[in-house]
Amino acid sequence: MNRVYIAKQEIFNVKGKTFAYELLFRDHKHGIKEFKSNIQATSHVLLNSLTNINLDELLGHEGVAFINLNEQALTSGIVDILDNQRFILEILETTELTEKVIAKIVQYYKRGFKLAIDDFDCSAEMIKKFTPLLKYIHILKIDVIEAEPENLENVVRKIKNFNIKLLAEKIETKQDYDHYVKMGFDLFQGYFLAKPEVVEIDRYKDVTRITIMQLIKLLKNNASTGQIEHYIKQRTDLSYKLIRFLNNQETFETEVESVIQVITLLGRERLLRWLLLYLYSEMSNNPVSEAIMNIAVKRAEKMEALADKEEKDKAYIAGMFSMLDTLFESDMKDIMKDITMDKDITDLVLNKKGKFLASYREIEHTERDYLKRLLLQNFDKVDLIDIIYALELNNIHIDKDRL
Repeated sequence: MNRVYIAKQEIFNVKGKTFAYELLFRDHKHGIKEFKSNIQATSHVLLNSLTNINLDELLGHEGVAFINLNEQALTSGIVDILDNQRFILEILETTELTEKVIAKIVQYYKRGFKLAIDDFDCSAEMIKKFTPLLKYIHILKIDVIEAEPENLENVVRKIKNFNIKLLAEKIETKQDYDHYVKMGFDLFQGYFLAKPEVVEIDRYKDVTRITIMQLIKLLKNNASTGQIEHYIKQRTDLSYKLIRFLNNQETFETEVESVIQVITLLGRERLLRWLLLYLYSEMSNNPVSEAIMNIAVKRAEKMEALADKEEKDKAYIAGMFSMLDTLFESDMKDIMKDITMDKDITDLVLNKKGKFLASYREIEHTERDYLKRLLLQNFDKVDLIDIIYALELNNIHIDKDRL
């Protein structure tokens, strides 16, 4: 599937102005996407859809989005990648409020996120469940169809003491709208006001490679930490995976919650290494990209081991960069044209010269020798036609007189 779909439904204030959008999940233009879990649905939006579209394009320059979260999503780390000025955390009514979940909600409240409760039906059960959280809640989304009129009036009256905005969901007629305006609701959502608008997004826009390479350029040009943080946060999938990567490292005892922490804890050289791994493992349509990545990592590690102490980081990066042209099936000059790298790295990857050339040649010879032995040992398992295709596709023509 080359396209994904995300629906957004406007939410209005009492003056009829757009207050925010709720992001909804779709698998095609007219259907609702079914997911095994809420976290899978949330990830679908954040890590696929928003990855390939500018947030300003989706929401407007200052637009705000409600994003649905349950207990899994709240504790998964997904929220840590979000801008607290652009996203409102909408806690699903079915969320299991364990101690861990409540602690996360409090944490996000303290970090400046606005929080909402979804589909509040005003029942005694739901009141009891969510009352301990009300001091952290900014918006209560009330399902005006499901709520009993008497319960609804009591909740509206009592909620006013908590300084919480009331949002009337499922407004289907003008009569409904007028009724809930009069009752004292602050925000309104429903088909009478606006139906969900489906946005079609090209899932495979060739933007990630450019973004990563530009980020590498920022790192090598000594951009400020603030500039680097801002750039990383433009890419939702990158931010998420980077935070998850660091949280999975046993060497760091503190749980990482923000991009700025990642930059500080990793340092620029280690961040650069991670970006190169990310580039190899995630960004290529090349069917053998995983194998290429493994070779590149081994090459980089060997070059690092052979380098002098003060040159080890540069040697590692030179080894990783040396296979980018193979990965992307592009000319190395085109890949490197917008990046100013250290001269020793550039000398090797562009011109095959400089201080790292000797170790590069030594390692390349070892790689070729290993692959030759591997091919000979398994030659009887390889189809002759596959070999011919591979050679011809790489412009290595076969002399028929020598066959």
